[in-house]
Amino acid sequence: MRVFRDENGQALISFAVILSLLALGFLAFAIDAGMLFRERRVAQAAADAAAVAAAEEVSNGNTVANEQTVANGVATLNGMNTSLAKNPATVQLQQSSSWNGVSSTYVTATVTQPIHTYFLGAFDKDLAYVNVSAQAIAGFGAGNPDCVCLEGGSGQDLYMSNGSSINGSSCEVVVNSSSSNAISIIGGSTLGAQTLGTVSSTWDTSTNIYGGGSVTASTKIVQGIPHGCAPAMPAAPSYSSCLSDPGGSGGTITVGPASAGGTICYQSLTVGANAGKTTLNPGIYVISTGYVHFEAGSGGKSNLGGNGVFFYLLPGAGSILIDNGANVNLVSGGAKESGGATAPSTGAYDGILVYQATGNSTGMTVEGGATAYMNGAIYAPSAPLTLGNGSGSTFDGGVIAQTLTMSGGGTLTATPTAGSSVSSFPRLVQ
Repeated sequence: MRVFRDENGQALISFAVILSLLALGFLAFAIDAGMLFRERRVAQAAADAAAVAAAEEVSNGNTVANEQTVANGVATLNGMNTSLAKNPATVQLQQSSSWNGVSSTYVTATVTQPIHTYFLGAFDKDLAYVNVSAQAIAGFGAGNPDCVCLEGGSGQDLYMSNGSSINGSSCEVVVNSSSSNAISIIGGSTLGAQTLGTVSSTWDTSTNIYGGGSVTASTKIVQGIPHGCAPAMPAAPSYSSCLSDPGGSGGTITVGPASAGGTICYQSLTVGANAGKTTLNPGIYVISTGYVHFEAGSGGKSNLGGNGVFFYLLPGAGSILIDNGANVNLVSGGAKESGGATAPSTGAYDGILVYQATGNSTGMTVEGGATAYMNGAIYAPSAPLTLGNGSGSTFDGGVIAQTLTMSGGGTLTATPTAGSSVSSFPRLVQ
């Protein structure tokens, strides 16, 4: 009997088997690589949270042991379990006094955990477990000064709409509200600052920033800050008896202190009434019972002068009202005038344009005209502030208020002033 052995096709079968094995190997590698990539992202989130939590413990003066305990707990909550019986995650903390050339207190958190692979161990037993690690650095205590401080403890503290913008490139915007709607930016409005911090831990950008609203990419957003802003207010100026409103009937008048830097008290003050021409002398204006009301004035200007002025509204007074279309010129002591010169000094109140005393909760409204120019901080710690100035107007200065509402396309160039607080809440720097 003859047996025929035909080996044709055997090489093809062997090649197919080898290709199948290689394909399975690549598939196994892809599965493990994808899993490790996901675990790396989890580790980074845990490191970020652990660094901030540890920095907060340091800022509150707690012990190193407590710092470690809190960091471990936060890492576990973020997916890196430090209490597992086998292969637990570890959190290593290290403090330093500088980062990137900036002196402060910084905490570096390194989170590491051995992750069991699905298939790599079959190829190399040393790959049965692969360490996944991530690092983050948080700092506090050397923050930029606050330029916008909104002290309302709940509800909506900041509302921006209709193309308005805040530019605080060298400072921080701090919102004390703990509510989920603490900040709303809509209608093409933009906020830019070194940091946007809010006490709220439930506020999020997806439900509160929409309709073309945005926060610039360079702005660091920090939620759940341990404490809000609470800047110290200046002392009230001394004054004598208060005069009646000199400008209620309009006409061409000059009001204010007799000498630059001096102080005068009015019961109320109307500027630019009945198309009048009102010149504001430099100095300190105390308002005892009524409002400071800027009307449209004459020749497209609500007032003449207005360089080197400071308005103080007593607890029993009204507030500042600047009508829509009122092209005011108001410059605080020592600040830059619209023409580039430096305004006369108002002494201890340099850099502050308006201080509505603590306890005075009357709402302040600043509308203004297309060419309004205001340079100086507004302090209204107990009151809501509305800025509705037009797109061509200029408003430079810091803001302290209960709430801030912006509309009308105006821009607040937010700058810190003398006495600005520096928020030191922990935040990620890397």
